[in-house]
Amino acid sequence: MAVRIDGKAVSAAVRARLKAETEEFTRETGVVPGLAVVIVGSDPASQVYVRNKKKACEELGFYSEGYDLPEETTEEELLSLVKRLNEDGRIHGILVQLPLPAHIDENRVIRAIRPDKDVDAFHAENVGHIMTGDYRFLPCTPAGVMELLHAAGVPVEGRECVVVGRSNIVGKPMAMLLLHENGTVTLCHSRTKNLPEVCRRADILVAAVGRAKFITADMVKPGAAVIDVGINRTADKKLCGDVDYDAVEPVAGYITPVPGGVGPMTITMLMKNTLSAARAFAAETGKHASCGGASGKKD
Repeated sequence: MAVRIDGKAVSAAVRARLKAETEEFTRETGVVPGLAVVIVGSDPASQVYVRNKKKACEELGFYSEGYDLPEETTEEELLSLVKRLNEDGRIHGILVQLPLPAHIDENRVIRAIRPDKDVDAFHAENVGHIMTGDYRFLPCTPAGVMELLHAAGVPVEGRECVVVGRSNIVGKPMAMLLLHENGTVTLCHSRTKNLPEVCRRADILVAAVGRAKFITADMVKPGAAVIDVGINRTADKKLCGDVDYDAVEPVAGYITPVPGGVGPMTITMLMKNTLSAARAFAAETGKHASCGGASGKKD
């Protein structure tokens, strides 16, 4: 029977550490980490996610701004808001919630965010830094996966690692983070031949394909660590992941549930990135407690 990796517990421990670090940082520099979250349209899942981000900011003592824009917001209006946030000294992290309405070019919006405020790490400059290993931020979901592996004591170095899914948000950066820790990585996708056979080689199997219960027991090596990034709904509207949990759990050595696995880590890692961005801002501007950096005034 697999060890269940509890994302809620790991997230709570990381947040407790971040809260203490934030208090010390603000006390020493006068800078309050600031996050701006922008949502366009009324997607219910995005609305819930944004509310959870605001709650996380309050919990950790961050300054936050939320922008809930109507569906008909134009691309130029959104870019104008991003420009203003780029120039706002109170804001150290900017997150534009994806997906955006079809009439807005997501890539153009991502490119408009200052790389040093791109706490989602989607900007091409930050993606390049992740490739070379000299990154300032890590994408939140893959970074959360690594935290879970570390917390569970699952070693990466020298292990066979298989990532199922090649998205820019999860699959590709996930492969790079495993590679940076000396895992031997295979990145799979819809055209991978003999996918079950490839998956069965994995000591660490990360499922990020977006298909309910796609990973079945016959695709898992006995004793493997199985990390489920997926969030799906079954025909009867129940939440489930990309892994058939009930079937895989007796085979795996470690497994993450859905919900309560990777999900809680994503927002926590966003908070970690925002604190990192605030630290970089304080270092660059020479902020200290007497500078009034927490006053809310723009630089």
